[in-house]
Amino acid sequence: QVQLVESGGGLVQAGGSLRLSCAASGSMFRINAMGWYRQAPGKQRELVATITSRGMTNYADSVKGRFAVSLDNAKNTVLLQMNSLKPEDTAVYYCNLKPAFTRSEFWGQGTQVTVSS
Repeated sequence: QVQLVESGGGLVQAGGSLRLSCAASGSMFRINAMGWYRQAPGKQRELVATITSRGMTNYADSVKGRFAVSLDNAKNTVLLQMNSLKPEDTAVYYCNLKPAFTRSEFWGQGTQVTVSS
């Protein structure tokens, strides 16, 4: 079994920054990709940013140029640096892990990010 532990959410004013961290642990696995999704009230969960074990990244258009995702393969940790935050970035942010050689995926418990105007 794989566990994902997220940290770093909170309340910030518009224009501010936050950094989210997600550490994966548990049964032996090899990372294919990790990333972040978010869900605002009344909306569907959406992709924010993902990164493969080889460093290939993918970002939602709404966060390009403001957010940066990185992966520490040795520590099984994915980071999301969020700059120039906007009120519309307010959501619960979920960490996601896709191990290699399996169709399974794992989710963190979610961390709240609130951006005040």
